[in-house]
Amino acid sequence: MSKKLVKEVKLSFRNHFKTKPVIVFSPGRINLIGEHTDYNDGFAFPAAINKGIVLAIDKSETKTSNIFALNKEEFYEFFPKKVRFLKNGGWRNYVLGVAGELKKINKEVGPFNAVFAGNIPDGAGMSSSAALENSFVFGLNELFDLGLSKTEMILVSQKAEHNFAGVQCGIMDQYASMFGIKDSALLLDCRTVESKPFQIDFAGYKLMLINTNVKHDLSQSAYNDRRAVCEKVSELLNIVALRDATESALAAIKMTISEEDYQKVLYVIHENDRVQQFSEAIRRNDLITLGRLLFESHEGLSNQYQVSCQELDFLVDLAKENPNILGARMMGGGFGGCTINLITKKAFKTFKKVVTEKYKKEFKKDCSVYSVKLSQGTRLEAKD
Repeated sequence: MSKKLVKEVKLSFRNHFKTKPVIVFSPGRINLIGEHTDYNDGFAFPAAINKGIVLAIDKSETKTSNIFALNKEEFYEFFPKKVRFLKNGGWRNYVLGVAGELKKINKEVGPFNAVFAGNIPDGAGMSSSAALENSFVFGLNELFDLGLSKTEMILVSQKAEHNFAGVQCGIMDQYASMFGIKDSALLLDCRTVESKPFQIDFAGYKLMLINTNVKHDLSQSAYNDRRAVCEKVSELLNIVALRDATESALAAIKMTISEEDYQKVLYVIHENDRVQQFSEAIRRNDLITLGRLLFESHEGLSNQYQVSCQELDFLVDLAKENPNILGARMMGGGFGGCTINLITKKAFKTFKKVVTEKYKKEFKKDCSVYSVKLSQGTRLEAKD
């Protein structure tokens, strides 16, 4: 967590509201492997990171809730008893969604004041929305003594995303942000919503994220479309979710679905298997296999699930050419965002220079390169 960011949020809150707030940090997340498996009741391997949202929050003496988004310098006021979806509401809908979903489960939230800011790169696929939702549900739970468990909190965050942001996401983003463990990734069973932490020793390697700085327009609609395909084929297979699908059962109905849908479902089956292989490779400290699985995951996401784009494919192809990189793949919903790369520490600076120059030449725009560490999940920082 950035101490500078905490200081800025505290100062802004003091200037706006003159009271002593509760301070919450909620991290973004990366996903090592297991993409688009969460809404299929499958397996994923996410981890919280050391970038996130800092929220300062306190009860309000007025009848309205007042929120200041520090990064955007935008202020929003609403009545807690009149929570409704805003057309083109942006970040406001995530906050309203949390307040609205708490109301649905009969958790009374009074007026509150809040200031938040974050250092999660925009559109990078590190789940800034889940971090924002989690920061508010965690802060409100603390402030109004709602008595929610962390598991109940992430379900509120997920419902906020479904009903106010319009994205039918699985539980992975909210889970990883809430339950993250320092220096560990979580083997997450998205059906039982339980996880097993795996401490990872990357030895002479580190994680590099390369942000394409693009987000193609069809990302949200395509996400929902693919979820609909998965649900449709699950019904045809007479199973609850694709987590239960097998290649042989899929082959038996191949003639009744399109080739594109067949490949999408096959990708999900293979990706769930790759997650299990990934966990075994971590147990063996087998970084070579981890890298191979990352490349295989990207191949499936690009050619079978069709959620990549030319910018992401370009970055992964560059990684394949570099002997210092064990593996790379696109991360997140797709059509933009980041690639995640497992690269030797000594080659980080050199490859950063090479990739930024080649990307600029190819696409006439800049990519952004970050290193991240695996972090603890959503937590109370302190009372100011």
